[in-house]
Amino acid sequence: MRTILRYATLALVLVIVAMVSALTAMRLAIHGQEVAVPSLVGLTPTEAERAASGLGLQMTIERQYYSPLIAEGRIVSQLPLPGTKVRHGWQVRVAKSLGPIRVTIPDVTGQSERAAEVNIRRRGLDVESVAQVNAAAIPADQVLAQSPSANAAQIVTPKISLLVTAAADAEMFVMPSFAGQPLGSVSRTLQDAGFKLGNVSMAPAVDQSAGGSPTQPSPQSATGPPAQPSPASIIVLQSPAAGQKVAAGTTVNFEVR
Repeated sequence: MRTILRYATLALVLVIVAMVSALTAMRLAIHGQEVAVPSLVGLTPTEAERAASGLGLQMTIERQYYSPLIAEGRIVSQLPLPGTKVRHGWQVRVAKSLGPIRVTIPDVTGQSERAAEVNIRRRGLDVESVAQVNAAAIPADQVLAQSPSANAAQIVTPKISLLVTAAADAEMFVMPSFAGQPLGSVSRTLQDAGFKLGNVSMAPAVDQSAGGSPTQPSPQSATGPPAQPSPASIIVLQSPAAGQKVAAGTTVNFEVR
């Protein structure tokens, strides 16, 4: 019994030693691949990339900022920060300095979006974003506000955001039924309401004796001039149909008799 207990205790000790050894080896393997991120601020992009690649890291220039302290063309900030432990192949994102501010932010409020963009880019700046807002009392496509504001001194990036008025949504109407009304009066009503008169064609004749089906023109009528719509013609069909929602300026087509 004592022999069995001795062997069991020895086996347990060996298992514990093996587990500790495995955990230690795993920890050394993981941390052995880690490096400390070097300080890249103040270096040129070439110098910074060389320092990062020498430690097995990758470097990407993502942004540009004005800086009165860091010379133009050198690294002004980085992420992760210097000293951070990362794995091999980790990407270090940096920003490049544009040096001190040398441009004046133009005032583009009141200009169209296109004119504002041209004015901004002409000064070596970029448009960062354009937001639109509905303003009933102000014409569409007009810059309402900008950020940074005109002649701002404490700016960080060479980009300007614009707030531009959007075109008002078209007013919607429910198309009424014009069936049975004369074409002349309906045409005037449409034009007064801001709609357009489209194609007006003659509806085919209906043979009442044949159950109301359209008839073919007789040889005599085929040789004569075809009937033409007139202001007195009566509307029998319309497109868009009655009850449909339409916007102002929609073209309406008719069949008349």
